[in-house]
Amino acid sequence: MSWKPAPAIKWSAALHAVAAAGVAFAPGAWPWALGAVAADHLLLTAAGLWPRSTVLGPNLVRLPEAAAARREIALTIDDGPDPDVTPAVLDMLDAAGAKASFFCIGARARRHPGLCREIVARGHRVENHGDSHSKAFAAFGPGRLRADIAAAQAALHEITGQAPRFFRPTAGLRSPLLDPVLSRLGLRLAAWTRRGFDTQDRDATRVYERLARGLAPGDILLLHDGNAVRAPSGRPVIAEVLPRLLADMRAASLAAVTLAHGAP
Repeated sequence: MSWKPAPAIKWSAALHAVAAAGVAFAPGAWPWALGAVAADHLLLTAAGLWPRSTVLGPNLVRLPEAAAARREIALTIDDGPDPDVTPAVLDMLDAAGAKASFFCIGARARRHPGLCREIVARGHRVENHGDSHSKAFAAFGPGRLRADIAAAQAALHEITGQAPRFFRPTAGLRSPLLDPVLSRLGLRLAAWTRRGFDTQDRDATRVYERLARGLAPGDILLLHDGNAVRAPSGRPVIAEVLPRLLADMRAASLAAVTLAHGAP
């Protein structure tokens, strides 16, 4: 998979070249050159802090039109596997005949390999959510980015026999250095259409409403089995939200598919 820089990356590289040439020929212009470069860096950083942005390169935020025409929707479940939550989520999906994509953390997968194999055995996909799930992921240099993603890719492939095809960074945050790394590893970046904030909000009704509002074919929804907060009932929020969401999908004749099926 060859990397093609996004227009914003090409423009940024050209700006740096022009600024350097300008200072070389007119040293007194350095404040203007520095200001232009600083503004460029701020814009690229802002683009990386917007998880659904496509400014830095391709980013799957909805399923393709063909999948929407088939009335397909993608459930994506992050931060697992979690031995206290993932088995119940799998049972709920089975009961509804729904499939999902589990973005698993490499370090957790190595601790709970059986759960990863169970995910795949039940017809779901395991995708790459990095090895460390570091909060500083977006600030990693290219070498550390590649090492972190490649470690998770190798672990998940070895455990399940299934090579992940999609990658999602911690909290969806990324840097301009990520795309060429993903290209070399044969991975596609995947974000979401909407998320429920179920790692922060203990109110399952609010989480459900964020996900269900405007539910439509082609949507990619984000929930969490790992790092899931508990509702006042003591249950993980996903356990209270997912059955309602699956019932809505069934009523609307929406089929829950994996990202690999919906966006091959």
